[in-house]
Amino acid sequence: MPVTIAAVGDIMLGSDWPSPRLPQKNILLPAAALLRAADIAFGNLEGPLCDGGTVTPAKANAAHSFAFRTPTRYGKWLQEAGFEVLSVANNHAGDFQATGRTQTLQTLKRLKIAAAGASGTAVLVKEVAFLGFATNPISPNLNDIATARRLVAAARAQSSRVVVSFHGGAEGAAHQHVPRGTEGFFAEARGDLRRFAHAVIEAGASLVIGHGPHVLRGMELYKGHLIAYSLGNFATYGRMNLRGPCGVSAVLQVTLDEEGRFVRGQLHPLLQRSPGGPLPDPKKQALTLVRALSQADFGKSAPKLGPDGQLTT
Repeated sequence: MPVTIAAVGDIMLGSDWPSPRLPQKNILLPAAALLRAADIAFGNLEGPLCDGGTVTPAKANAAHSFAFRTPTRYGKWLQEAGFEVLSVANNHAGDFQATGRTQTLQTLKRLKIAAAGASGTAVLVKEVAFLGFATNPISPNLNDIATARRLVAAARAQSSRVVVSFHGGAEGAAHQHVPRGTEGFFAEARGDLRRFAHAVIEAGASLVIGHGPHVLRGMELYKGHLIAYSLGNFATYGRMNLRGPCGVSAVLQVTLDEEGRFVRGQLHPLLQRSPGGPLPDPKKQALTLVRALSQADFGKSAPKLGPDGQLTT
């Protein structure tokens, strides 16, 4: 039977470090119906679910860097919204070192939410394999394309449907386009995202989902498979910049057939207003933005994006 996956970008439900900026109610609920309408809901957990612990020394100066620590009790909100799998492969997963990493994985396990990207082994959710890649030393590295190919091939041996998630690319409103070659952010190599996405599809990936730039990026169809290069900020509370394109968001729903082939898709436009949380966008800015970026960056390889958000080949 076909399977429909709902995918979103970055999720950070507030932080109690360096000082508490935490919501009092579940900010995910306005988008929960879109997530629960799919067979599987996926997102990127941008930072640890952690009580206590010590911030990584590289981010100890809060005036010059961002570190997040969401109390573990907020994990229940992810479950209530309908998430069944989350990527923990990103540049904030290690903000509170091994303590934060361990508590995150324990919390997700207790909530029966699978964690992709904690290792190079795919996690299976309803017979769909999920892998997560990033550019930090504690996750499978998207800069190591040869290893990425091998991990995807191994996942493909487990399931005919493989979803690859990556956290990469430069950040911010100036980086909405997908360049050719390796992107950088400060001194960090953040991936040759076109090359990576094409390579994992050639190795057997059915769908590629990107996040990390904190803005929406264009989409591409490669060998009949959809690549969403960035799904932007989905629910990022408190310290995140939500101005302009950084506040434009979406839920992507993709249906795959039994062999992992793209059947159809739907992009549901959302927005965030300070302090954060997904809301309906009557202006449908995400559709206009993703359509324009896809055409500019990928031309004939871009999927068709209709006025209602329908994605077709």
